[in-house]
Amino acid sequence: MEDKNFRHIVRIANTDVKGNLRLYHALTMINGIKYSFANAVCNCIDIDKNKRIGEIDTNLIKKIEDVITNPVQHGIPSYMFNRRKDFDSGQDKHIIGATLKFTKDMDIKMMKKIKSYKGMRHSFGLPVRGQRTRSNFRHGVSLGVQRSKAKMAAAKKEDKK
Repeated sequence: MEDKNFRHIVRIANTDVKGNLRLYHALTMINGIKYSFANAVCNCIDIDKNKRIGEIDTNLIKKIEDVITNPVQHGIPSYMFNRRKDFDSGQDKHIIGATLKFTKDMDIKMMKKIKSYKGMRHSFGLPVRGQRTRSNFRHGVSLGVQRSKAKMAAAKKEDKK
């Protein structure tokens, strides 16, 4: 029999999360939160990680949101943040949701504008982090022999003989 207080969809940090997921995994559905940060949030509030998120009351959900938005005030160490030593402010931050995507896009645009090595690789559509390009990242003119063209060429050679 199902509990009347169970919610099938829970809204946390502007993200809809399925209520049947465990708290630990449900927090990872939020963009910008991965397993280690979700574990830190659960330990900070001192709540069971395996409890279903649909069973948690709204006051505790608000407390979880507060910890996610202000991790410094709740004692989460700065090495767990996804934006340490911010370029603009110099502070350690943890960014989530749409703000994370916007910040990432602005960082890439800034690298392109100052024409750094990484910015140039982004603008040319090449791998940025030192991967090899001989066998991967092949598209466009640099592709190898395609099977249909190879069959056509072989057929033409046989017709000429």
